[in-house]
Amino acid sequence: MIRISLRDHRYLSPFNDYARDLRILNKPLWLHHRDLLSPYVDGERQVDAWEDIFSPITLPREGDRACIVYRDNLYFDRIYIEEFLQQAKARQKPSRAAFLPTDAAFREHALPLSTSYTPGGGLYLADLWYFPDGPTHEEPEPLIIDLEAREIGYYHVPSYMASQQGDLTYQVPLKAFLAIDSWVHIFVADVVFGLFGRGARFEQRLDSDLKFKLQVFFNAMYQGKQLLESARVVEVGSNCVIDPTAVIHGPTTIGNNVTIGAGTVIENCVIGDNVNISQGCQLMLSVVGDGAFLPFRAALFMTTLMENSMVAQNTCLQMCVIGRNTFIGAGNTFTDFNLLPKPLRALDGNGELREIKQDVLGSCVGHNCRIGAGVIIHPARTIESDVVIVASDSRRVINKNVKFEQSDHHELTAAELHRQLYATDRRQVDTW
Repeated sequence: MIRISLRDHRYLSPFNDYARDLRILNKPLWLHHRDLLSPYVDGERQVDAWEDIFSPITLPREGDRACIVYRDNLYFDRIYIEEFLQQAKARQKPSRAAFLPTDAAFREHALPLSTSYTPGGGLYLADLWYFPDGPTHEEPEPLIIDLEAREIGYYHVPSYMASQQGDLTYQVPLKAFLAIDSWVHIFVADVVFGLFGRGARFEQRLDSDLKFKLQVFFNAMYQGKQLLESARVVEVGSNCVIDPTAVIHGPTTIGNNVTIGAGTVIENCVIGDNVNISQGCQLMLSVVGDGAFLPFRAALFMTTLMENSMVAQNTCLQMCVIGRNTFIGAGNTFTDFNLLPKPLRALDGNGELREIKQDVLGSCVGHNCRIGAGVIIHPARTIESDVVIVASDSRRVINKNVKFEQSDHHELTAAELHRQLYATDRRQVDTW
């Protein structure tokens, strides 16, 4: 079997970058596809349009002509793709991934802001196909895989803060699938479907697998640690320096060459390679990319920090997505909750503002941005790649989306020192 990836040519706002080049759980999406599908395929092709999959040069002329075709802005995990391929092969008919509107995880988190699903026959069809004997114009049969959502609470809202009080919840799937059409979907893939999903599967395995439960228990006893601090649930790479006063709870994955300072608290996170986390930092349910730097007392809660970015001291990011090579200055405040019960809206795949059906959400900062100290950013706002924001009397509060043309560096001397690397049209970018 071979895999055929169908290129998605749209840039994702505010990154001005392709979804396939963005990181999910600290791995580029295109690399995630390759690694996940490598046990099932022995060849790969990339095409620019649907018609190209029917080209004679796409598939081998002899031997196994089965293929899996997918658009390269999709995120799916191992459990989902295993079941999809198993059921599709059993049919021996062309099949296409489909979802019921009653699937809670799909309805609540994948469908809002999406532009990639095709409604039809009471279903939502996704851009994932299986062809047992090569691509055909025959209409594929919908293949419905239940994502097996579990309702998990994550936030408690007091009665004086909103008309709807009590616990806010996510519909966390045990199998993950969604199209990355908006920056909000990066947050969903990393946090809701990724870290929350990993925790839910860990708890399910503890409940159902007695042997695994005993292994975790005895490993914790042997190491003299609490259950969630043992090596069975906290994976640490090579050449790491971790202060003994740091508290790390699993499930957590820490890469190679990582430094973690005194008093740091980490809970259910993915930490990349060559990351420096200084004293007193707090990280919960967050993804930290390779080469990131968090000075003392920085905090991340349900946040994605992409590679080579920095969050300075006394800054707290809640439910945010931060692009690569971006600097977030000291003392910034990213708010995540409207003071009045007004629905939050975010940009969809077509660049239009739509309700996100979430009561609490932070903001998104693109690649190669510089955000100075002391800025306040309202919920669900976006700052486009290559923007520089300097706190001043005229702009200290960000209450609207910020485009590159509104960057403060245009008004500063030596503005040419900050190059635009992620233009909407790459031909506009000067080369050195």
